[in-house]
Amino acid sequence: MSEQSISGGPPVAPGGPSPQPGSVRVRIVGALVAFVALVGIGAGAWHALRKGSEAPALPAASEPAAVRPDAGAAPMAPPPTVLEGDSRVRQNVTSLSSDPEFAKWMGVEGLLQRFTTAVSNIADGDSPRMVLSFMGPTAGFQVVEDQGKTTINPSTYDRYDPVARVIGSLDVQKSVAAWREIKPLADRVYVEIAPPGRAFDQTLALAIQHLLDVPVPPEDVEVTERGALYVYADPQLEGLSRAQKHLLRMGPRNMQLIQSRLRELQSALGLPMGGH
Repeated sequence: MSEQSISGGPPVAPGGPSPQPGSVRVRIVGALVAFVALVGIGAGAWHALRKGSEAPALPAASEPAAVRPDAGAAPMAPPPTVLEGDSRVRQNVTSLSSDPEFAKWMGVEGLLQRFTTAVSNIADGDSPRMVLSFMGPTAGFQVVEDQGKTTINPSTYDRYDPVARVIGSLDVQKSVAAWREIKPLADRVYVEIAPPGRAFDQTLALAIQHLLDVPVPPEDVEVTERGALYVYADPQLEGLSRAQKHLLRMGPRNMQLIQSRLRELQSALGLPMGGH
């Protein structure tokens, strides 16, 4: 039996060239649980086969983009500045968890802008890594080779335990209350990047359902070499979107915890199953 360890970035096949990092990477929950669960999925990347489209840039605090209200609707207030958004978010959500990792996330600048962009990316099946790189794990990806079969080393999933731990420490009902306070600001930020006719609630519902559709794999997930990368041997897993693969590589235990909380949130917020 042999073990291969890759530090940072996508795993590299033995003797293969270093892959080029793609712009790949999971709302301030909104409940807060949704934010943490979604952004946690964006932490770390190893499974992109090619570079994806870059996530929309964060809106500049001093020059907010023009707002596009629906036809016939009253004009929406300009989007909040980064400073205003961060202040309101921290005021409402900081007390929801005493976990030090959560406090570190709440110290990052541009929370609302990062959050709305991440949710939009996930709803479209894209990775939000570009705006959530601060959540990336520090340990490397590992595989195990035994009798001609290559599987993901279960210890690799431990890299995402802090994300799962934070999610488990949050109270869904308190998080929903916090979201109701923050939602008007998030709506104003989202209108800058929203597809025509799509509201943020609809995008959140799509993002959550997209992640709930990911099947929980067995512990011994088999992978195969494809050039300088590893890909899933199971065509069903390999056919998932980039956003779904982020959740998948967090491992069965963490996946089950996150999906359970997402279902609670989906119900508490009255979001439609299926995202529609």
